[in-house]
Amino acid sequence: MLLAIDVGNTETLIGLYALTQAEESLPPVDSAIGFGIGVEDQPTRGLTHHWRLSTVPTRTPAEHAVLLTQLLDLEGLDIAATVTGIAISSSVPSVTGELRQMAERWLEGIPCVVLGPGVRSGLPILYDNPKEVGADRVANAVGALDLYGGPAIVVDLGTATTFDAISAHGEYLGGAITPGVAISLEALFQHAAALRRVELVAPRDVIGRSTVESIQSGALYGFAAQVDGLCRRFASVLGPATVVATGGLCELIAPHAETIDHVEPWLTLHGLRIVYERNVGDHAGGAPS
Repeated sequence: MLLAIDVGNTETLIGLYALTQAEESLPPVDSAIGFGIGVEDQPTRGLTHHWRLSTVPTRTPAEHAVLLTQLLDLEGLDIAATVTGIAISSSVPSVTGELRQMAERWLEGIPCVVLGPGVRSGLPILYDNPKEVGADRVANAVGALDLYGGPAIVVDLGTATTFDAISAHGEYLGGAITPGVAISLEALFQHAAALRRVELVAPRDVIGRSTVESIQSGALYGFAAQVDGLCRRFASVLGPATVVATGGLCELIAPHAETIDHVEPWLTLHGLRIVYERNVGDHAGGAPS
């Protein structure tokens, strides 16, 4: 099975993908791997297990090995017998290095693809400097293109909110980066002494009747309006495009945005799987590491 790992600044996604027919017979953890705003029932696409963890940049290779071993053990899986491939994307360089070392020492001999320059993504990148595009953004674009074709817009609601544009010809055109929901609220609380942290849920009305409701309205509807505004501006250039949301906060913001067509919480992992398959196999001339 493929162990797919996406390391973000705040959270790390880990998933197990079936790579053979026998593995596909394993029961999936659930069927809600992706859902549209209309709550459509989509298949798991081979994802049998998934976890969302806090990113800890100080973890050592040994600690990563112990953590992954324990996660699989909780599901009754032996890591040495289960994992036959590894795919990694990371926005945290120090963690990238630790995961490489972990794979080399404790999962020796298993094909490992670390998404970055030189790795086949199958995605033409038209950025001025393609090396500047984060691995997670490449994986998201690959996943969205595979699922929905182009043109498409990917909105990743994480530590930062990123917008990525994919052309009708399957090219990565570029995008936009804004401060994420959590970062923006933290800055607000730090610089406004009279405001306090609140639970991010929908208020009774868009017009808040208390400080708590006003913050909730500003966060939920304000960031949803930001998503809609940028997506519409992107669409004015791309033409009608499918908008796909992902990231740790996608399920919080998406219900309040008008332009989002699909919510795919595990989009990055899906893209990673595709990149792995494009780099490992008879046609790839060996397994990169």
